[in-house]
Amino acid sequence: QVQLAESGGGLVQAGGSLRLSCAASGRIFSINTMAWYRQAPGKQRELVADITSTGSTNYADSVKGRFIISRDNAKNTVYLQMNSLKPEDTAVYCCKAQSFYDLAAHRRYDYWGQGTQVTVSS
Repeated sequence: QVQLAESGGGLVQAGGSLRLSCAASGRIFSINTMAWYRQAPGKQRELVADITSTGSTNYADSVKGRFIISRDNAKNTVYLQMNSLKPEDTAVYCCKAQSFYDLAAHRRYDYWGQGTQVTVSS
């Protein structure tokens, strides 16, 4: 099992910045990709950004050039630096950790944090 704890959410004005953190504990050696998702009221959950254990990153088009995902493997923590925030970035942001492929179980495992609220005022 992997446990995830997010922090760093809050209220910010449009154009401002926030940094989210997600600390992993437990079977951290099993973690490959870590990602940030968000879900706004009345909308489906969407991938914001992800980063593999080797540092490869992927971003949603809506946040490219504004958000930066990074990972400190020594601290078992993934970060999401959010700049030039817009009201449409308002959502609950959740961290997800995905395991390497388990050959015995023929599957990967996903672990989710509780989420942190980000509110951007206009």
